[in-house]
Amino acid sequence: MKTRLRRKFRDFMFQTRRLVGLEKMLVLQGESRAHQILHRGTLDTLADAEFSVFSQWGEDGIISWLIDVIQPDATTFVEFGVEDYRESNTRFLLMSRYWSGLIIDGSEANMASVRSDDIAYKHDLQTRTAFIDRDNIAGLISSAGYQGDLGILSVDIDGVDYWVLEKIPQKAAIVIVEYNQAFGEVPLSVPYDPSFLRLSKHYSGMYWGASLSAFRHLLEAKGYEFIGTNRAGTNAFFIDAAFSEKLDAKLTRRHEWPCRMREVRNRDGSLAFKTYAESLGLLKGLPAINVVTGETVTL
Repeated sequence: MKTRLRRKFRDFMFQTRRLVGLEKMLVLQGESRAHQILHRGTLDTLADAEFSVFSQWGEDGIISWLIDVIQPDATTFVEFGVEDYRESNTRFLLMSRYWSGLIIDGSEANMASVRSDDIAYKHDLQTRTAFIDRDNIAGLISSAGYQGDLGILSVDIDGVDYWVLEKIPQKAAIVIVEYNQAFGEVPLSVPYDPSFLRLSKHYSGMYWGASLSAFRHLLEAKGYEFIGTNRAGTNAFFIDAAFSEKLDAKLTRRHEWPCRMREVRNRDGSLAFKTYAESLGLLKGLPAINVVTGETVTL
């Protein structure tokens, strides 16, 4: 009941924002900000490009800046783990740049909400409802007609992200992954489980995904270059190494910022308002896979 009421309230607020023209105004302001950042010259870190229109953190600004700098040939994106797409990494891109894209989420209610939104017919946006695993992800992407290179691939399912990303055959100019800083500097991932649910695995919500080191191991072997994280320390950005020279003169440091989220939960499901760094002991005894050696270790 609470979830349904929250969704209805969120829909009401979103539609109200559209009716008063605020959504168009926000997109226009985002485009103006992107232009300003592009003409600042060399940035110190990716965080200097941040702004948010629809993204959770500053990803809208980073993505816009990267596209302007590296100018990928492909203007397509795939993003999964989008919920109702009101908050996402590619919505601003879709509306401001008119790219084409595929979004995937495990909830049919979320995807139905997207299809009832004006964005579904005003833009070239495909939706799929699926609980993503490493066996179905390639087929889901190819079902949208995406066989060649992508412009952007954004991965955020708070679960077996590493194992799913490993099975995606398409190359992308830009890859965005949410990583788990609780796993530290070791290349660790949760073990593969096709039915992985974050809060079912551990009440704290800390046990999910993979470390940045694990994603670097996987993506650098596929020909990508790590270029930094957002300032919140939640999303890491990679580019196809073919674009490295275009970025070299525009970005001084490839920096990883500490995770600033305080989303750790108590046993009753309430927020503890603690960072992952303050709560590492909660993961003690849980299994993880060292993706370099294949060894199962205990946290």
